[in-house]
Amino acid sequence: MKVLVIGSGGREHAIVDTLAQNKTIEKMYAAPGNGGMREVAELVPVPADDVGVLLDFARRERIDLTFVGPEVPLSLGVVDVFRKAGLKIVGPTAGQARLESSKSFAKQFFRTHGIPTADFRECATASDAYRLLEDARFPVVLKADGLAAGKGVTIAATRDEARDAVKRVMEDKSLGEAGSKLLVEEFLDGEEASFHVFADGTDFQPMVVSQDHKRRFDGDAGPNTGGMGATSTNDILSPELRKRVIDTIIRPTLDGAKTFGGILYAGLMLTAAGPKIIEYNVRFGDPETQVILPRLKTDLLDILWDMAEHRLASRSLEWQDAPAAAVTLVVKEYPGKVPAGKRISGLADAKQVPGVRIYHAGTRFEDGHYYTNGGRVLNVTATGTTLSQALDRAYAAAAMIEFEGKDYRKDIGQKGLARWK
Repeated sequence: MKVLVIGSGGREHAIVDTLAQNKTIEKMYAAPGNGGMREVAELVPVPADDVGVLLDFARRERIDLTFVGPEVPLSLGVVDVFRKAGLKIVGPTAGQARLESSKSFAKQFFRTHGIPTADFRECATASDAYRLLEDARFPVVLKADGLAAGKGVTIAATRDEARDAVKRVMEDKSLGEAGSKLLVEEFLDGEEASFHVFADGTDFQPMVVSQDHKRRFDGDAGPNTGGMGATSTNDILSPELRKRVIDTIIRPTLDGAKTFGGILYAGLMLTAAGPKIIEYNVRFGDPETQVILPRLKTDLLDILWDMAEHRLASRSLEWQDAPAAAVTLVVKEYPGKVPAGKRISGLADAKQVPGVRIYHAGTRFEDGHYYTNGGRVLNVTATGTTLSQALDRAYAAAAMIEFEGKDYRKDIGQKGLARWK
């Protein structure tokens, strides 16, 4: 069997690494992949958004199953193109991917289907946004309508901060066309959680719950990023709250989306009034995947085949009870413009820490060495009998790895530790 995974981040490395545990896979490819993924997959030098070339490759190599990691190729219709060509691929269609690719579409969808979410207003121009902010209650949340790699959200505590965000996004075009429309949302107070499900167009199976750490610096300070670390434990949601999320958010979404297939990831805010949806992603989260998949006992390839064949309901998923934690190592300038080409050392020693897996994100391999090749460089993931042990292991391994400008948050999982106490 030949499998193709599209993408190049830590999420895709975790997916490839998990799939590699299935020995029926004859050959695995990653397009374009990264330095670490070369250990378990052949790298294909094709950008993830070059749908036509990806199709040609899949045909030529007779790929049996393709899995799409990032959001951009999904929004471009890679699933539609592959299916039209008669190739098996797991993921939502371009129309279904609008749940992520357009915040405006998603919020209107929530309103239509009675899914609890924050109140919001849409702004088509900067003038509209400035006018709306005059009467807004602060803090407010401003979101670029389009895809922005996790950097399109601003939580503004004051009117001046909000106006600065409007100018940056809508007038200065810092996010390009993604910021051509802006949503101004009610600020929701509470704890965040990431709720993923596998869906096959008819049925779905929930995964273990995780928590991302989006802000750049300790204490949830600084700008939003693609993710600075994550944890996954069984106590994030009680059984009653988990059922409420499924009944009031997940089922109404899948009923409304009709025939949605792929990964559905609900970003939740656990408010005093109950769980509310912040936003949807239509693919695995990053770095949430890096703490979810190490806890999966059921074979991932079997699950993906079930999704492709619309028989997901026939399988009962098994998960490890062991908590997992991931610490993201970044270049200090991240999420701004970052230098590349810094040599990485200490990986072999870090891998020897019990329970540790290292997932590459922004790396390349050259002349026998790994080098930085992006802002988020590595995800150091560990499992343990307790969350405290998982975090200790992840941080111990993170300290062993070196590259010029290395930085990471030192407070990943602190909210989770408070629950364990």
